[in-house]
Amino acid sequence: MHRSRFAVALATALIAWCPTLPRAEIPTPPLVAEWRQAESMTMLVSTLDAWLDARTDVPRRATSPNVRLVSEWQAAARQGSTGSFQRGRLRGLYDPDRSEILLVRPWDPREAGDVAVLLHELTHHRQAPHHWYCPAAQELPAYRLQEAWLAEQGLSAEANWMAVVLDAGCTPRDIHPD
Repeated sequence: MHRSRFAVALATALIAWCPTLPRAEIPTPPLVAEWRQAESMTMLVSTLDAWLDARTDVPRRATSPNVRLVSEWQAAARQGSTGSFQRGRLRGLYDPDRSEILLVRPWDPREAGDVAVLLHELTHHRQAPHHWYCPAAQELPAYRLQEAWLAEQGLSAEANWMAVVLDAGCTPRDIHPD
């Protein structure tokens, strides 16, 4: 009997003296991101399109783009004028003439960084029917949306923001006085 009273007293003291978090501050396990539950590329594109619908004024197109996984050399061969002027490994590109997104292997639908590349290219699919002063002008809004999506995943985009902004200005390169 004496031990049970001691245990109750000890428990009461611990409850009284140990801080507790109000209900709203109690950490809850993160919800599984909807994109992680996509069972196909079609479902993943649909999920990302819904995310874009809520965060951009550029409307969804009537038809979804064709999405293909390709090697780096296949993507580089198609890059031409549609590619970003960013340096580094080519991870994806959008071909407006074919309404096609090329994702460079290795690409994993369970990796947020890889899915962010798809989101970036989906943004270009939405931008394609609209006029842009130069192709690079499309990059800044696409990178900003990619950064926002990654931030929601607790990550950040690995973009050279200075290059993105300079390229988006569509100014001629290598300007020298006469």
